Amino acid sequence: MISFSNQPPHMIHTTAQEQEPSARSPEVGTTRIEAFSDSVMAVIITIMAFELRPPQGAGLDAMRDQLPGVLVYVLSFTFVGIYWNNHHHLLRAADRISGAAMWANLFLLFWLSLIPVLTEWVRDEYLHALPAATYGTVALAAGR
Repeated sequence: MISFSNQPPHMIHTTAQEQEPSARSPEVGTTRIEAFSDSVMAVIITIMAFELRPPQGAGLDAMRDQLPGVLVYVLSFTFVGIYWNNHHHLLRAADRISGAAMWANLFLLFWLSLIPVLTEWVRDEYLHALPAATYGTVALAAGR
């Protein structure tokens, strides 16, 4: 049995023996979980993009006022993009996923779903510590 990442051995398997579906096996293929996760991450990025605001004017000062929002968007987009890329490679290496792995995936998606809200909060309140600390806490929770 080959396990990947820091996942317990009972969560993701890729041995030839486990490639054959068993009527009693609680494990499922990776296609549905990958499609669901891809969809959720695409919606997260779309929500963040919808929250971008155009400059309120045509001058450099108007663009400079938007800089904190653009920077936190780039950070959040990169953060979600890294998770999507790693998730894709992990699931491509696995043939079957257990119920525990599906719950772990849902746990990850829950934390990632908070990123658009926190992106907007940090954008609007970037001079305060609490929004940034909350963003960091959620980033840590998603990494568990």
